[in-house]
Amino acid sequence: MTDLLTLHKYFLSQHLRRGGVAVDFTMGNGHDTQYLCNAVYGGEAAPGKVYAFDIQQAAVDSTARLLRESGTPENYTLICASHDRVAEFVHEPFDAGVFNLGWLPGSDKKVTTQRSSTLPAIEAAVSLLAPGGILLVAVYPGHEEGRLEGEAIAELLSQKSRFEMSVGRFQFINSPTSPYFFIIEKKEPRA
Repeated sequence: MTDLLTLHKYFLSQHLRRGGVAVDFTMGNGHDTQYLCNAVYGGEAAPGKVYAFDIQQAAVDSTARLLRESGTPENYTLICASHDRVAEFVHEPFDAGVFNLGWLPGSDKKVTTQRSSTLPAIEAAVSLLAPGGILLVAVYPGHEEGRLEGEAIAELLSQKSRFEMSVGRFQFINSPTSPYFFIIEKKEPRA
């Protein structure tokens, strides 16, 4: 069976377009940001745009270094701010967004995403998501805050209208502490 990362990238690839806009709500070490930058880059005439958020300056610095050293197109804006402040920085609809919750790999595991900012960030993201756009939210339930965060996200998303969005959850059910992700696809407005 395909692993979750491969599924994650598959769903993104179906919604990202050259010259499009994407958001990485939790840039971490920059791997999702790099993927998004390359996926939306359509040359100088249509460079696309990626916004990436993290509350830790170390994550912003690590991502900037990765993007610079790998020759990633300069079609990104790195923002050292909480993902729940997305509406302050992103003023246009986006085609695809990624949340990779938890902590910055290789850093203090006490600094982790929190329900108090993640839930408002998801709400803001859904409001900015373009019709037909996709939002992926990876959850790591192997630690207490991750488990609680996942439960809160499931509760929030289960209340959304099926006429406005489709919401799914991809998880290996025989491995309850393994990472899983939610997928949210915003529907086109009904005529």
